[in-house]
Amino acid sequence: MAKSSWKAFPHPDKAYDYAGDKLAKAWAKLHAGDQEPYPDEKHVGKLLKGNPKLGKDAGKLAETLQDAWRAFHRGDFHEAYESGIALKALGASVAIKAGGIHATYLVADDKEKTARYEALAKLADEAIAALPNEANSHYRRAFALGRYSQTISITKALAQGIGGKVKDALDTTLKLAPKHAEARTALGVYHAEIVGKVGGMLAKLTYGASAGEAEKQLKEAQKLTPDSPIAWVEYGNALLLLYGEKREDDVAAAYAKAAKLKPHDAMEALDGAWAKEQIE
Repeated sequence: MAKSSWKAFPHPDKAYDYAGDKLAKAWAKLHAGDQEPYPDEKHVGKLLKGNPKLGKDAGKLAETLQDAWRAFHRGDFHEAYESGIALKALGASVAIKAGGIHATYLVADDKEKTARYEALAKLADEAIAALPNEANSHYRRAFALGRYSQTISITKALAQGIGGKVKDALDTTLKLAPKHAEARTALGVYHAEIVGKVGGMLAKLTYGASAGEAEKQLKEAQKLTPDSPIAWVEYGNALLLLYGEKREDDVAAAYAKAAKLKPHDAMEALDGAWAKEQIE
């Protein structure tokens, strides 16, 4: 993907620069939501043992992967994406997150968004084949397919069986990483979108989806990551899908909470800025 088509991150801030040791120190906070393991030499070495085709020099690959994540956190999404792609399955997680967050907030054209998410979903499939025991191989697939489905209408998405693929990927993610807050959020949104589109009874009978399960998963994500803007943004989005204007005060409160939280990186800045726009 040419750099010219990648709009720059509009809220640069020195606080999002995790140069040197800063990345390791902030990692637990930065990745509370997605449970991404810190890519040090030991972790990368373990992945290489399971799949030697991914490379040989664990130390060098770990440094490159850390730099890709630094680029993501400071908002250099194109650099993070390209670096991730170059690392094959080892870098799929950062590449998909960078490409997906950028497309969500900084790509205006719907066709371009759809094409981006399709490409990211294929990348996730490759990551699952190479690294099936990594929770985020599965979560990034659910993320890419979920975003893709939102660009093509849920009716078409359900007809293509995307809902089932998203659900399976999220279930696998949560088996591997039960505290994966972003997966719980995504599962809550999955339930809410189906109920919102086909109605409570059909959602329950055909897809096993319900408003109660949507709220349960979203609240669990908030408990796990109370300082994460996306946990509140998606809670508001889900309430809107499930109840419309009946819960508009709760929707507004969720967006207001997301907008007030102090962002730790570029992604959280974009999540918070979006929430702020909804209540202005």
